[in-house]
Amino acid sequence: MTFDRFLLAFSATGLIPIALGYGADPHALLPFLYGFDVSGTNEPHIFRAVMGLYFAQIIFWYLGVAFQVFRQPALYTLMVFMFGLAFGRVLSLIVDGTPNNLLLLYLFLEFLLGNLAVYALLRTLKADKIVSSV
Repeated sequence: MTFDRFLLAFSATGLIPIALGYGADPHALLPFLYGFDVSGTNEPHIFRAVMGLYFAQIIFWYLGVAFQVFRQPALYTLMVFMFGLAFGRVLSLIVDGTPNNLLLLYLFLEFLLGNLAVYALLRTLKADKIVSSV
């Protein structure tokens, strides 16, 4: 398996439990994982929508694993998704203070995976340039 396919598969698979943690049962899982209670209808609604967004990305990344035509766009979305999450978390660190260790781990992984997506894209762009010059 090539590096770009591995990165997409690893990222997609790793995001499944996080997505489920947000939306499968917000009333039970969010207090356990993140230490806050979910009440009413609006909060679980928002977290299930976030879960849906995560699963949409996961599906697209698996398409990138399976089909060459989706690979480069999937890497771009991986990069944007991870750096977008990381940016929001850094902003929260500045504005809100330090969250729990699980969320700090997410921040580290988002920066790592975002940078690995950049690396994979640069490799594919370089390979495309070499192929097109032949």
